[in-house]
Amino acid sequence: MRAQSQYSKIVAFRFIHVWIMDFTNKPKEKAELNKLQKRLRRQTGQAIADFNMIEEGDKVMVCLSGGKDSYTMLEILRNLQASAPIHFDIVAVNLDQKQPGFPEHILPAYLEEVGVDFHILERDTYSIVKEIVPEGKTTCGLCSRLRRGSLYGFAEEIGATKIALGHHRDDILETLFLNMFFGGKLKSMPPKLLSDDGKHVVIRPLAYCKEKDIEAFATAKSYPIIPCNLCGSQQNLQRQVVKDMLQQWDKDYPGRTDIMFTAMQNVVPSHLADTELFDFKELKQSEDAFNKLNIISI
Repeated sequence: MRAQSQYSKIVAFRFIHVWIMDFTNKPKEKAELNKLQKRLRRQTGQAIADFNMIEEGDKVMVCLSGGKDSYTMLEILRNLQASAPIHFDIVAVNLDQKQPGFPEHILPAYLEEVGVDFHILERDTYSIVKEIVPEGKTTCGLCSRLRRGSLYGFAEEIGATKIALGHHRDDILETLFLNMFFGGKLKSMPPKLLSDDGKHVVIRPLAYCKEKDIEAFATAKSYPIIPCNLCGSQQNLQRQVVKDMLQQWDKDYPGRTDIMFTAMQNVVPSHLADTELFDFKELKQSEDAFNKLNIISI
């Protein structure tokens, strides 16, 4: 771990101090925060149970980017860890991709202040992305692959049995439509995934949580958010277009995205068209049904 600088201590103290001041004298806001935290905790706990994400003795590597989702995931997992009927360890890992202007002091200061074991993994993927991807083209694909490879390798190095990512329900729905619209596939981000080499189990504990709840929680907690200057500055990303579409649907037709997510959990292969999932060629009438038809015809 990095040594904490005096400046980092000041920054960390400021965030904690602001949070305490905000909620000590505002009982209504504190009640709302508690209600929100309970909802996120309940939904996260349900996802963990439904998909058996965390088991006895697991070492969970929480990938912390500095965004609202990963901060919230870390907080909720720590909260669940304190009352879970099983024992599991948490270690936070941030991948410093050497983006220009990246505030290296913020995450170490925050993690030391809240008392979480952590590692800062330094990999200059930024230079690789800028060298390979032509100017004006989307960098997310290559950046994501390089980041995933680095994190997978480090998880093996520290003996992590699970890799936790901060994707939420909205991310999962967006990915479903991205794959349909641009990839010709009916697939998304699964809440639990085995890596291609079979070495790593990736979990998404926030799979049942709504982005607007996470955003409200992160705002209330005054997390020191670090924006992604590499990806966030790109305009007209396909994911952003899909996000805007889903948000507009939810605004015009409240509850629609809830129903769509429920649909992902109620798949009927016999009513789609994938011959690998359902044996349509061998689908025939039963002999009894055929005989009854002949009798009726006569």
